[in-house]
Formats: sequence, structure tokens, C-alpha cells
Amino acid sequence: MKILIVDDSMVMRSMHKNLFLEHQFNADDILEAENGLDGLQVAAKYRIDLFLIDWNMPKVNGMEFLKKIRSSNTYRSTPVLMITSEASKQNVVEAQKFGVSDYIIKPIKPDSLWDKVKTFIGE
Repeated sequence: MKILIVDDSMVMRSMHKNLFLEHQFNADDILEAENGLDGLQVAAKYRIDLFLIDWNMPKVNGMEFLKKIRSSNTYRSTPVLMITSEASKQNVVEAQKFGVSDYIIKPIKPDSLWDKVKTFIGE
């Protein structure tokens, strides 16, 4: 199972990656991108099974990223978790409109994130 973490914060990417490593995921299956544009390039190169994305990123933000992957046949139904500080109801509704699988407001606790993630990985 390939997981792509797209976040401009290296600290957040590391926290998310460590969560998967703690649950016995192979490090080679956890991919990272520091912005949405790089994330799209990674998604074109590999077959991603789960996306964790931030909203506020340079080049291509999380909402633009979501719209682009949802418009492709490859990722039309792939789980996408948006992990962001954008907490307004309007933002949540917009993300749902464009097909986000779940929406998590920062700051988050690892256990809370894992509870969300495991619904998409069959644990």
C-alpha cells in the first residue's frame, strides 16, 4: 500500500510518516511531497492508495490538488484525508463537495489520526 503525504511542513510530514512506521508500514511505501505540484508528480509516477494532504501549500494548494486527482480516473475514489488548520464550516463543505474522504483539523493527536486512517486501510 502506497501512501502519499503532501504537506509543506517537514515536521508534519515526519510526524505522519512516523505514525505509519510505528504501525509496521514499510518506509518505501510512504512517499512525501512538500507541495501540491510535487504531490501531483509523485501521484503520476506511483499508484497511490491513500493521500494525506494539507490545505495551505505553495504552488498547488490542497483544494486544487484534491480537484486534480478527483478529475482523474486513477484517483476518483482513492481515499484522501485533508489535515489542515482550515476549520471553517465553509472549507469543510467545499472539501466534501470535491470528494475529500475525511477532514481533520490541526492540531491533531497521533491516535486521532490513526483512528481516521485505519478506516481506509482495512485495519
